[in-house]
Amino acid sequence: MTHSSFSYRYRTPLGPPEERKGAPPVYRRSIADGMIIEKDVAVTLRDGVRIYIDVFRPENEKPAPSLIAWGPYGKHGHTNYHERFPNCGVKPEHFSKYCAFEAPDPGYWVPRGYAIINADPRGTWYSEGDATYLSPEEARDFHDLIEWAGTQPWSNGKVGLSGVSYLTSSQWRVAETRPPHLAAINPWEGWADTYREVVRHGGIPETFFWPYLPGRWGMSSTRVEDLALETRERPFFDDYWRSKAADFSKITVPAYIVASWTDQGMHTRGTLEGYKRIASKQKWLEVHGRKKWAYYYEPESVRRQQAFFDYFLKGIQSPLQDWPKVRLEVRERFYQGRIQSEQEWPLARTRYTPLYLDAQSSSLQLEPVTAESRCRYRGDDAAENPDQAVFNYRFDKTTDLIGHMKLRLWAAAEDADDMDIFIAIQKLDRQGQIVPFAFWAHFENGPVALGWIRASHRELDPEQSTDWQPVLKHQRELKLIPGEPVCLEIEIWPSGTRFEAGESLRLVIQGSDVYKYPKPTMADRHEESVNRGYHTILTGGTYASHLLVPVIP
Repeated sequence: MTHSSFSYRYRTPLGPPEERKGAPPVYRRSIADGMIIEKDVAVTLRDGVRIYIDVFRPENEKPAPSLIAWGPYGKHGHTNYHERFPNCGVKPEHFSKYCAFEAPDPGYWVPRGYAIINADPRGTWYSEGDATYLSPEEARDFHDLIEWAGTQPWSNGKVGLSGVSYLTSSQWRVAETRPPHLAAINPWEGWADTYREVVRHGGIPETFFWPYLPGRWGMSSTRVEDLALETRERPFFDDYWRSKAADFSKITVPAYIVASWTDQGMHTRGTLEGYKRIASKQKWLEVHGRKKWAYYYEPESVRRQQAFFDYFLKGIQSPLQDWPKVRLEVRERFYQGRIQSEQEWPLARTRYTPLYLDAQSSSLQLEPVTAESRCRYRGDDAAENPDQAVFNYRFDKTTDLIGHMKLRLWAAAEDADDMDIFIAIQKLDRQGQIVPFAFWAHFENGPVALGWIRASHRELDPEQSTDWQPVLKHQRELKLIPGEPVCLEIEIWPSGTRFEAGESLRLVIQGSDVYKYPKPTMADRHEESVNRGYHTILTGGTYASHLLVPVIP
């Protein structure tokens, strides 16, 4: 398939797993647990290609709205979260044997008058055609399935979308196309800008999770997009990567959006950008500090999902009418925090406050530091406990930091023409011990927030950047002169944290991932570094390096 400025590259697929080989799709219908279950239903798309879906709908045949889960993991794929991901927190009693990976559970929704549709997109598993991922072409196919679902004899004409991760990222893309029968979406933690939020954090290549995904997405009996080749060939943000980024301005459908502070390096940024930038007049945001899969399936979370869909897909009056526009958790430590209601995101009353780095005292100061000083760390030290620079700020009163942080950093690479810098924001208790937080779907010792930059990618996009959120262009390399300082504007992903009097914020700066987990544990890794020798950080006087923090009065 060819666009005006690029053509897709394809590869030989992995092929369906052994238990599915030799079993082409055959339509099957059964009744169980009060559901009509239809497997391998063929849906013909506008170009004649057939994809296959599974449909779960009420046995009483009453007209039902549909909830569609669209992703490449396999419509048949029931996941025992507690067995495969034992630390993810999903309780076995919170989902049924009919539940597909990261998808709404038919065991809950069908008895409540909904149809659940799990799809195998074009080119995945046994669906026909060639697979592309989070592309305009995939969005077009998803659009066609929504229109199919909204016009079936058993449908009430309303369609909603739900699901986590890819099943959210695909919601952003199809909502841009405005299918007439799409009545509501529930994006639950999914990236929106594939390049900036997954492939290259701050310009630094992600080398574990992104390369892993083609294996998870690549089950096919035809051909699949060669993401690994495209990634190698396209180091900058070009039309190809632009085609995998959501255009929020086109999204007008009602939306209940759920983000977390915990998916630093994957979903946090894109989900919050979605709420901030979609054109929908009816939209709600919830931000939590928990493990994402566990939170999606918690009974209270599912009840809120139902209140949303009951209102827009069934026309039932529900608690939705009393919801605040924004509901967020202010974290104190792992699985401890309080919920507060707001009217917008980012919070309008935010006081963006600079904390000035002082290399001489390894501290952060409220007032500009007049004396110039510098510190250094070995940038190419990727050991378990690497060399790093640390700056602390101790709070003298209870302070909530909710929103975006930015680090303006004067730095130099002593022995190289480029450098990779990794940032972590941590919370310390009154005894100076690091306070742990949930992180991704399965860690319990994570940071407050993370940031990254490759110095040669430091050029800002003035159209997207704000005083508190720098966005990089990623259009070209601007190499360094060894030893010459440059000013770097580093985006730190959003967070929401309470610091009590006597507790501290710690800024960590180093040349490799601050949070490291042993392979094959699922986590971000950045192992293709440009770092050589020492990095110098300059503070004070001319070099007013500072951390901008979002103080909420």
